[in-house]
Amino acid sequence: MTPDLPRQHARTRRFSLGVPRSFTVSPDGRRVVFLRSRHGSDPITGLWEFDVTAGAERLITDPGDAAEDLSPEEATRRERAREQSTGVTAYATDRAVTRAAYALSGRLWLADLAAPRVTELPATGPVAAPRPDPLGSTVAYVSGGALRVIGADGSGDRALATPEGPEVTYGLPEHVAAESMGRDRGFWWAPDGSRLLVARVDTAPVRRWYIANPADPAEPPAEIAYPAAGTRNADVSLWIVGLDGGRVAVDWDRAAFEYVTAVCWSGPEPLIAVQSRDQKTMRVLAVDPLTGTTRPRREDTDPYWVQIVPGVPALTGDGRLVWTADLDDSRRLLVDDVPVTPPGLQVREVLGVDGETVLFTASAEPTEIGLWTYAPGAGAVPFADAPGVHHGHRAGGTTVVVAQSLHHDGVRVTVHRDGRPASSITSRAERPVLTPKVELLRAGERELRTAVLFPTGHIPGSRRLPVLMDPYGGPAGQRVLAARNQYPVSQWFADRGFAVVVADGRGTPGRGPAWEREIYGDRAALALTDQVDALRAAAARHPDLDLSRVGIRGWSFGGFLAALAVLREPDVFHAAVAGAPVTDQRLYDTHWNERFLGHPDENPGAYDRSSLLADAEHLRRPLMLIHGLADDNVFAAHTLRLSSALTAAGRPHTVLPLPNATHMTPQEEIAENVLLLQAEFLERALGTDARHPD
Repeated sequence: MTPDLPRQHARTRRFSLGVPRSFTVSPDGRRVVFLRSRHGSDPITGLWEFDVTAGAERLITDPGDAAEDLSPEEATRRERAREQSTGVTAYATDRAVTRAAYALSGRLWLADLAAPRVTELPATGPVAAPRPDPLGSTVAYVSGGALRVIGADGSGDRALATPEGPEVTYGLPEHVAAESMGRDRGFWWAPDGSRLLVARVDTAPVRRWYIANPADPAEPPAEIAYPAAGTRNADVSLWIVGLDGGRVAVDWDRAAFEYVTAVCWSGPEPLIAVQSRDQKTMRVLAVDPLTGTTRPRREDTDPYWVQIVPGVPALTGDGRLVWTADLDDSRRLLVDDVPVTPPGLQVREVLGVDGETVLFTASAEPTEIGLWTYAPGAGAVPFADAPGVHHGHRAGGTTVVVAQSLHHDGVRVTVHRDGRPASSITSRAERPVLTPKVELLRAGERELRTAVLFPTGHIPGSRRLPVLMDPYGGPAGQRVLAARNQYPVSQWFADRGFAVVVADGRGTPGRGPAWEREIYGDRAALALTDQVDALRAAAARHPDLDLSRVGIRGWSFGGFLAALAVLREPDVFHAAVAGAPVTDQRLYDTHWNERFLGHPDENPGAYDRSSLLADAEHLRRPLMLIHGLADDNVFAAHTLRLSSALTAAGRPHTVLPLPNATHMTPQEEIAENVLLLQAEFLERALGTDARHPD
């Protein structure tokens, strides 16, 4: 048993601190700008630059140890991005990557990367989402819901778009864009810096919910505009705004296509991707920047939903549209409507376009994510396809490769240019105090990708082990990957005396469109069936798994799956820990839940089948519910309603409320002790003690 892992895991923010990230490559390929904290337990992130020719790093700015004063906009951005560090947590550069802007404690800073020199600009605070224009002469930012600009020399601070009321903002994404679509921006510069495309968000139609702090009854509740499934969304419109404040509306059928999923402005005309409320149709529209009129570039339809793929639409250097489409049960890369990747290769994300070369990630095997390029004449070829999980960035012929593997700890970052030997950008992350030993299986007739972990030093046949299922198991949340840093917590549970099984079932990414869409209309039954099948297949392979003592734990969808397991399959699962579970699907947001279950007014049965409240009377196994009371993604009402239903049915259970904790529970002491309390609960419930294993 390794008692120090929970503390280390919490202190290092899940081993994310000290890892280089958020890379920007200069157009000439000679420099790479990135973020990194000073060491693996330092939460304060600084801005760095890597000289590709010299292979040397230098610090641009380190904000030091001063406490931050976060604006509401910045606090929301970090929560939506699951950002766990402080300091310079996001930045944006001009096209030449000579200047970088960032916000710190609501103040605007501009870094001259050549000097290097950092200057505070006298902007109107609190500042959020600063971004220089492509030429580096002006910085746009959001303050008090207004889109503002200021000269790089500190002159001319002014508002270009001012909110007409307290429910309106300019230049920020609405809740479902940031949380469920992956769109983290609300304004985009024209390539010549003459104007901007700006999102106006009016939350007046959105239902208001409230989050109180029960630990401080004198504190007023926070008001949240939250679009629950079946209710109205924010009214989102787009505007072309000039530097003189003049503006024109972007004209498209907003009634039929109320979601703006992505924007690209790298050519003469901006491209916008818009999606229907039922998500079965998506259009790419080109916008006339002078008149706001639009014309279609592409339309996709699907009887279930059209998947949003990060990084598209995009344009090659000669103006060809980069897109993805689901063809031959494969998510394929398209260039001007022509598929350029083969069937069987699942495109995950488009990472960027360097001239005519497209950099993207893709999987032929779902546990592995390779880095690929496409270029005319060369076709689609792997750039980094060694076993493991890869990501990357590219410009000017230089490619940054971010790699994880089962064969090494953490993240390794290498820089490749012109066929020269790769140089490295140092990761300062801590090494886990234990080393996961992972066996990857293809379990059962559906070949469910499954990981199995045993206690360190376990000798097969020496003793029977209680089993802990440790899934996420839902859309967009793959857990079974060929990367060691996916499993330190699972190994820690194993070292307490469990055989740990992690399984990805139907609906999880990486196995093709049909696999993802099988859960349409019911997010519970198939996901649970696959966990049962993976458990039995793992036990058939490893007789040391004791199926009379099976626990399950998870967070968010994994928490829902854990509670579902003991409610609907109590003969298989004998105890569960459910963290931040979605217990009533009608209480989760429009874009996410309507994608999988339809509109609740039109398909109420899907919501009933996928919710837990009606199952409360069936509980006969130990269940612990954990929830952050400040969670504005999965509200604590989910756990409280299930607890109320369990109490009304006379079913004993445990509730662990976490005051002031959000969905990602960033507080170090809370994160550590939540792991310890889960382990102790499961050990008691399953009749085992890690200090005296059977």
